[in-house]
Amino acid sequence: MHSDSFHSIRVYTFPYSCTHECESCQFVDFGEHARDYLERADLISHRREGEASLLEFVPAEARRILDLGTGDGRLLALVRSQHPETDAMAVDFSPAMLEAARARFAADPRVTVIEHNLDSSLPQLGKFDAVISSFAIHHLVHERKRELYSEIFGMLNAGGVFCNLEHVSSPSERLHEEFLIRIGFTVETEDPSNKLLDFETQLRWLREIGFSDVDCHWKWRELALLGGERP
Repeated sequence: MHSDSFHSIRVYTFPYSCTHECESCQFVDFGEHARDYLERADLISHRREGEASLLEFVPAEARRILDLGTGDGRLLALVRSQHPETDAMAVDFSPAMLEAARARFAADPRVTVIEHNLDSSLPQLGKFDAVISSFAIHHLVHERKRELYSEIFGMLNAGGVFCNLEHVSSPSERLHEEFLIRIGFTVETEDPSNKLLDFETQLRWLREIGFSDVDCHWKWRELALLGGERP
């Protein structure tokens, strides 16, 4: 996939969820972008490798799962294919994504789809054995990222895991530009809502919050699987 195939429109790598008054976002058709993302989600380079790695860390005994920024429910469906006895909650705020997720899980009474914007504190949803997320949290400002990680810690049962398949920053502009080229984009066509942060800082935050066995379990350039367990 190459950016020139989209001609003059701005294109995006991951689900667009900016709710701030960004100058570069004023003329974006969010609904159209969401539909475009759903059409090409499978084309994201190395995505399946990251998803396969995430599946390794979901506890076999998990009974309740929370998916933050579920999009169309792709990742949650993969997890539940290996853990069919789980109950799950899928959170998103995009109308197009919510519609797609509800359609995916329409025949599954064990999945509840909830409308909520991650810019705001998470509602009281109970305790979970696994909290997962895929390419969503990097749209939040850094302060909110850390707050969300703390909220997630508080929602996990002992032995519960947090697995965040995420878009992180490169250590240099050159490496960032190379990543964009690898996925068919440029600095001019990348997502203006991205608020990328290095994975080392995020791992440090998880340790400070109280997570154990914190690590970057998998990484390809700016795609990384960050995780930890609640003791």
